[in-house]
Amino acid sequence: MENFVFQLFRGRWFMMFASFLIMAGAGATYLFGVYSKEIKATLGYDQSTLNLLGSFKDVGANVGVLSGLIAEVTPTWFVLLVGSAMNFAGYFLIWLSVTKRIAKPKVWQMCLYICVGANSQNFANTGALVTCVKNFPASRGMMLGLMKGFVGLSGAVFTQLYLAIYGNDSQNLILLIGWLPAILSIVFIPSIRPMKISSHPNETKVFFEYLGISITLALCLMGLTIAQKYVRFSHFAYIACATIVCALLFLPFLIAVMEELATRKEKKKQLLSSENVEDPPPPAENIEKAEEEKAGDYSCFGNIFKKPKRGEDYSILQALLSVDMLLLFICNFCGQGCSLAAIDNLGQIGESLGYPPRTIGTFVSLVSIWNYFGRVFSGFVSETIVKRWKIPRTLMMTFSLLLPCAGDLLVAFPFPGSVYGASLILGFSYGVQLTLLFIIISELFGLKYYSTLFNCGQLASPLGSYILNVKIVGRLYDGEAVKQVAARGVGELTCLGTQCYKVSFIVLAGVNLFGALVSLVLVARTAAYYKTDIYKRFRDEMGANNN
Repeated sequence: MENFVFQLFRGRWFMMFASFLIMAGAGATYLFGVYSKEIKATLGYDQSTLNLLGSFKDVGANVGVLSGLIAEVTPTWFVLLVGSAMNFAGYFLIWLSVTKRIAKPKVWQMCLYICVGANSQNFANTGALVTCVKNFPASRGMMLGLMKGFVGLSGAVFTQLYLAIYGNDSQNLILLIGWLPAILSIVFIPSIRPMKISSHPNETKVFFEYLGISITLALCLMGLTIAQKYVRFSHFAYIACATIVCALLFLPFLIAVMEELATRKEKKKQLLSSENVEDPPPPAENIEKAEEEKAGDYSCFGNIFKKPKRGEDYSILQALLSVDMLLLFICNFCGQGCSLAAIDNLGQIGESLGYPPRTIGTFVSLVSIWNYFGRVFSGFVSETIVKRWKIPRTLMMTFSLLLPCAGDLLVAFPFPGSVYGASLILGFSYGVQLTLLFIIISELFGLKYYSTLFNCGQLASPLGSYILNVKIVGRLYDGEAVKQVAARGVGELTCLGTQCYKVSFIVLAGVNLFGALVSLVLVARTAAYYKTDIYKRFRDEMGANNN
């Protein structure tokens, strides 16, 4: 029994379960729309200052180069430990500021706090997500879809937990997102580690079982979110809702137990039937050849302009200086920059159009849930079309950039209930964009320096968010608010009416359209590569390890 428990907690299936929980706690940045009004009211910020704070949140959430470089030279446990410390420190200081337990911080200090707290999710991504992708390289689309899907659900999960623990208190929500993700990373540190890749007959089945559980969780969260909008729940009812959510989150643990039991039985069967034959030592010439290949490996910064074929392991500078990465950068700037600008302003959009506070909270939760659907959809569906029909995964990115144009126009030209549709479209398309970016980088540039490269690939996102959110959306909003205050003679800097976001969201729709046109260039460049068997070498390696 002790041996099985050790096998379970050190096995690849429990590692998947632990990684899912870490990911479910790594998306607190999506809750900014819930507690941003608390920061604005308590600290007396105008909309441009609040948008500046949101942009620093996006910078922290997307500039993960530091975590990637640290992961290249340190073990996984250290990466997770650093991330948990940053998460607690950043959000705890924000909570102290909002609750006035410390002196009112300057704007740059608040920007630093939220940047540090948000940056911690990159350490969770690098520690858990990258490790899982390297342990399941031939199923990376499904793995990334599930992993990023749980991140997408985290906003709705946190909402249920904070309602159960603290009640409808957005100040204590900040405290919750400070301590809970930190604890999750620390608890599961022993289980998250690189393993020798090997094939498993039930691997695809297990992924679809996890998918079924996660879809059930998403539908449950959607039902609870809608019910809580129309029915006033007691505190006991909120506790019951959170219990159901936690039960669904822990269901993958049962799958891990069953798969490890099946693996244990299979190993015993093989042990009884196998002959005790000692494998001969490898020939000397093979050893010498391996040493020569190892010595001939290029370094991170070597052979910058002598790039390998697509799919092989690029060095960091080879990837960063490639045309493919430049095109991905532009697409990411347009797509995720626009999506983050829209999502960060959902609270104020709802306020400007006269929606009640409870409904505004519903918008934010729906974005989180549809963000999840976008992530798992892009992971599983794109994996199917690549393997079965050899359709370039980059073509799906084009559609993910065209779709949010409709969501932007629903905000620019609103009608009753249109923000519901906009939150659905924007959340879904953002989830598709983010997951596709992670998968495409791993496929085009290899996994050797994936920790650094996927974090570098996100750098365009905060830049796009800053320019589009602060310089366009925030300034246009404040301009309309100033006009209204001047007309009223008194009042806070708040804009009400359909004109508050009309021009800015027409601009966002145009930027998304431009990104879609740029992505077509990437589709043309990678079409031939996706016609090949892109995962063959990983299947060969798994077969060799099994033998």
